[in-house]
Amino acid sequence: MVGPTATGKSDLALDLADRARADDPTCRAEIINADASLLYRGMDIGTAKPSPAERARVPHHQIDVLTVRDRASVAAFQRSARGDIDAVESRGHLPIIAGGSGLYVRALTDDLDFPGTDPAVRTRLSERAEQEGTAALHAELARIDPAAAERVETSNTRRIVRALEVIEITGRPFSASLPRYEDIAPTVHIALRCERRLLALRINERARAMFDGGLVEEVEALIDQGIREGETAPRAIGYAQALAVIDGTMSVPEAVDSTALATRQLASLQIKWFRRDPRLHWIDVALTEAGQCTDSERSRLTRQAWELVCARRGVA
Repeated sequence: MVGPTATGKSDLALDLADRARADDPTCRAEIINADASLLYRGMDIGTAKPSPAERARVPHHQIDVLTVRDRASVAAFQRSARGDIDAVESRGHLPIIAGGSGLYVRALTDDLDFPGTDPAVRTRLSERAEQEGTAALHAELARIDPAAAERVETSNTRRIVRALEVIEITGRPFSASLPRYEDIAPTVHIALRCERRLLALRINERARAMFDGGLVEEVEALIDQGIREGETAPRAIGYAQALAVIDGTMSVPEAVDSTALATRQLASLQIKWFRRDPRLHWIDVALTEAGQCTDSERSRLTRQAWELVCARRGVA
């Protein structure tokens, strides 16, 4: 279950699990989170993390497994989450992978191998990015591995550095390690999308609600847990802005606007990423003019998604 942020993936995953059990009492579903920010313990408000009640309603995996000091690693996630999937299937249950982190999703569904890392090489490349600029490193990547450069956003310093690191370590193009949209096990790929204008309204409202709901206070508590020392957690959208509010470099209204803008930009990148996958069954989400999803619309989405699952499973 994929799609850009704020399209309702988490809600649909929950509803789909309920529908599976309603149609077949022997068919239990468990949700595998594939959103990198949800891995962090204590990062709840800014990630729209499923509530304790929702997690009690349907078992969730890969949530609250890292501290804010830890570095999120897709390779480590792959090992752990694939173990969760094996355990779910050993119980005879249905795993539902849900999240907007495209690489994390494909790490579970595709035959994707992650080359090792070299801290010295990565540090040197990161320093070059700071000194020469991200655009210069992306231009270098385009010269030595054009296929990889086409698939890595020009502003994504971390992925550009990673691509150059892999090339230097392995002596092979980074693009050679990218997957080919082939399932390692039978999988139904569902993606949600909605009108951009209404999605923007929904994102803007979510950003306001997060700060109104105590995001700054949540981050203040996370400072004691070491979020400033973390490599990936403090850069998460919303959390970087909340830290700026605490540091006095942003006002709350500025932080709300910055968070909404960054989230809209993320949604655009996610749409581009998911459009490349020919396996996806796209489902259009009809939001109201206020950017809301009605109960009747949620029911329709659940029915359409479940029909796709049943068709794959050969269930009438």
